[in-house]
Order: sequence, then structure tokens, then C-alpha cells
Amino acid sequence: MASEELTGLSNSFARQNSTSGISLDFEPDTDYHFAETLEERYKCAYCHLVLHNPHQTGCGHRFCQHCIISLRELNAVPTCPVDKETIKVQEVFKDNCCKREVLNLQVFCKNVPECNSKIILGRYQDHLQQCLFESVQCTNDECHDQILRKDLKDHLSLHCKFREEICQYCNQYVVSINLKNHEKNECPDFPVPCLHNCSQIILKKEMDKHFSVCPEAEVDCPYKQYGCPVQIKRGKLAEHENAALREHMLQILDKNSKLEEQISDLYKSLEFKEIKIQQLADTVKKCEKEFRQFAQLLGKNSNLMVNTQTLASHIDKSAWLETQVRQLIQMSNQQQSKFDLRPLLETIENIKQKIAFMETYDQRLVVLEGQSTEHDGHISIHKAQLNKNEERFKLLEGTCYNGKLIWKIMDYKMKKKEAMEGRTVSIFSQPFYTSRCGYRLCARAYLNGDGSGKGTHVSLYFVVMRGEFDSLLPWPFKQKVTLMLLDQSGKKNHIVEVFRADPNSSSFKRPDGEMNIASGCPRFVAHTVLENAKNTYVKDDTLFMKVVVDLTDLEEL
Repeated sequence: MASEELTGLSNSFARQNSTSGISLDFEPDTDYHFAETLEERYKCAYCHLVLHNPHQTGCGHRFCQHCIISLRELNAVPTCPVDKETIKVQEVFKDNCCKREVLNLQVFCKNVPECNSKIILGRYQDHLQQCLFESVQCTNDECHDQILRKDLKDHLSLHCKFREEICQYCNQYVVSINLKNHEKNECPDFPVPCLHNCSQIILKKEMDKHFSVCPEAEVDCPYKQYGCPVQIKRGKLAEHENAALREHMLQILDKNSKLEEQISDLYKSLEFKEIKIQQLADTVKKCEKEFRQFAQLLGKNSNLMVNTQTLASHIDKSAWLETQVRQLIQMSNQQQSKFDLRPLLETIENIKQKIAFMETYDQRLVVLEGQSTEHDGHISIHKAQLNKNEERFKLLEGTCYNGKLIWKIMDYKMKKKEAMEGRTVSIFSQPFYTSRCGYRLCARAYLNGDGSGKGTHVSLYFVVMRGEFDSLLPWPFKQKVTLMLLDQSGKKNHIVEVFRADPNSSSFKRPDGEMNIASGCPRFVAHTVLENAKNTYVKDDTLFMKVVVDLTDLEEL
């Protein structure tokens, strides 16, 4: 409990005494090469290293912030290791004067002798982020090479195995290490030799089309239907047709002779059936004649029963003959229609006309498909432009022009997890402006910390972005900036850090790119404070950051 009070007291002093030096910081527990011998008054009385966030006790000795907290955690009654006096919590205060002096001590870059830069301690981390001799990891996915910053550009464009290169055949971007495999197995525009050894080089996607005309592809003889069994290369097909012309003609004649014989047999069969039909017709007429005679006798003969039986017998015979005649006529018609070639030829001609008609429709469909594809392309372009405009309108609707930003960060736990896993290390706020034609600014947060706060704190930075009116504004940016984490309990127990822009820092010059290097507080708020259940900085997995730019003495265009 006392440790929490000490931490809270330290944070309280940090907020009350924040000055322009608060934007400066350095990594503790690091071996720095000072330009001059480090004086004892700048060393921690506990760890004997350069003071980091110095705090002074009632006995007049100075300690690093984390060292004095450690003393309280290790001992129920903390004592000064120098004079053994009891350290009273209420007498401990943050020594901003000493902090400014420490942050302005001159140190050499760790990359000496290659880098001969001499910078102040508070700008040491900023320098390392720009030092050409600092070792950095390749930015390409899956590449873990460490390269000097000055060599990174050449590495990315020339040496990295995971750089993206354009396939010289299909113009698609492919990872360099996979380029040969892509060309050999995946690229549709990769030239390959014909599978039939015709000595031609064909694009892989056109292989099937080439096969239909390849002179080395084996095809059946066109006279296969007449009995020619030969399979031959397409390039020698004409030679085969000329050489085997006599055989082909004989095969055609033989085929025609067989067809003529079949037709002749069919005609003979039809003639036989017609004769039989005629015989049956004569028999029917004879039966009809007998039937009439018997009908005449029926009125004269008294023996009704005998005549009735005889009449029934003739009627049955007549009905049977009539059935036989109908069946023969039907069979004759079927055979005749089956072997009559005229309807077949007419059907073939109709099919040809339909095929030609459908081919014209295919051509029209190809043209319509091309036009449809072109229209789809135009529609996609318009949709993309509409989406872009919609995003721009939303951005403009939420943009502030009074130098104040309220940044709502939702899904805090998920975004912190992504930062811990290295997927999304930092997030940016929406841009805001000091006025309609003023500076374009934004905030940048590292939810898992950055620099000295990595893994323990939320780091919050202020970023100067390239704006539309930069050529009309005074540079460098010199205004005072307030960074805040808002308390959602209504008690206004906000965490506040204030700094004034350093005109000598590259972070506040006129941007050459999209935005400058961020500047701010790597140890803005500890995770233990932010996520403490007693505090209400995070509510419903949401926290609010506020950035305020002091517009005093800032002339509006």
C-alpha cells in the first residue's frame, strides 16, 4: 500500500512539474559514453548509474525513480544507503531541475567510430532512430537479417531474398526466393517448348490452342470413317492424303458399294412386302364378296343357326385379314421412312442452318461479353472512387480545427495483444488541425510501450503531418502540447504530460514526407496504473486520449 502511495506521489509530481524537458527521455540501465566524465551529482545513490527521472529525498540525495520505488518495496522502513537516514515518502519529490541537466548531458553515439555524432542524452533514442550506422531488421516479411540503416535501401532492392520482384513474363509481383518456381510452375505467360517437339516456344496459357494447330501433334486421318486406320503428325497429313489418295478412293467406293447393296436389299424387301400386301388385299375383297353372298342367303335359308355360325366364322376371318393388312402397311411405311434419304438430307440441311445461326449468336455473345467486362471495369473504378470519397467525407466530418483532439481507442485488450505479438505495434489517431488552414497533426500510441516503456507502459507521441498549407505556416513548429489520458469516473483525475516543441528537433520541422518522427512520452502511463481496477481510465474496454495544442501567439491565416 505504501509502495502504491510512493508511486502515486511520483506520478503526481511528474504531472505537476512537467516542462519542455518531458518530451526528452533515454533508456535506463544502458552504458552511455559521455563526452565528459559523469559527475557524481548526476549518478544515482543506489545503482550508481546516470539518474533516470531523478527524485530527491529529504536528506538531499538523488535516486532514479525506479530505484527509490525498489528501496521502498525491499524494506518496510526504507533508509538512504548513503547516510542511513529514514526516507520519508512525503519528503520525496521529483527533481526536474536535475532531470533537465541530465537530459542535456552530451553523449557519443554507441556506433562509434563509424558514427561520430555527439548528442544530448535526452535525444539519444531519437538519434538512434535516424543513425545510419544503427543495426535494424529488414522490413520484408519472413526476412530476419540485421542491416545497417545506411545499407537497408540496397538490401531491400538488391539483396533481400524476400523482396518482391516483377515477373518478366506476367508482370506480377513475386517474392524473389519464389521467382524461379513461379516462372516454371505458375506463370501463365512463361514460354515453354511444345510438348510435341515442334521446336516452337509457346506461352503456357496458350498450349491447348497451339495443340489444335501444332504440326507435330498426332491426329487421325480424315478418312477414318471410311476405314483408314492411320494416325499421323499434322504436318505430314497432306502428304499422307496425297500418297494414299487411291486407297482412300477405294475405301470410299467400297463403303458406297456396301451402302448401295443395303439400299438394294431394302428395295427388294419393300417389293416383296408390297406383293404380299396386294395378295392380302385381294383376299379381303374375296372375303367381302363371300360375305355379301352369305348375307343374301341369310334371308332365304331357314336354318338360322347354321348360317349364323358360318357368318361368324367369315367375320372372324375377315377381321384377322384386316389386322394383318394394317400391320404390313405400317411395317412397310416404317421401312420406307427408315431408308428414305430425302428426309435425312433435309434434316441435315436444317441442322447446318441452325449451327450457322448459332455461330453468329456466339460472335455477338463474345462482343457483348467484352462490352460487359469493360462496363464492369468502369463500375469498379467508380465504386472505388465513391468509397474513397465516402472515407474522406467521414474523415472531414470528424476532424477538429481548434487544436484539440479527443481520441477514442476501442477494443483496448485486443489491440494491446496485437501490439505484444508484433502484428500492430502502434496505432494512429485521426488528423486534427490548429485551424482551418493550420498545422496538420495527429497522435500515435504504442499500447505495449516503446523504447524505455516497452512492455511496461503505454507510450504516447505527438506527430506533425504534412498539410495543404505548410508553405504558408511558420516553421519549425514551436507550440506547447498537452497529452492527456482522461479519467472516465467524472472525478477529472486525468494523467497529464506537457511539453513545448523543441525548435532544433527534426520532429518539428516542416515535413518532407507524409509525417515527421513522433515525439512525446515513451513512459506516458504504466500498465499497472492504467489497468488497475480502482482506476477508471479503461471502461468497457475503451480509453480516451486527449491532445491539446496551445494556440497562444499562433497567428491564424
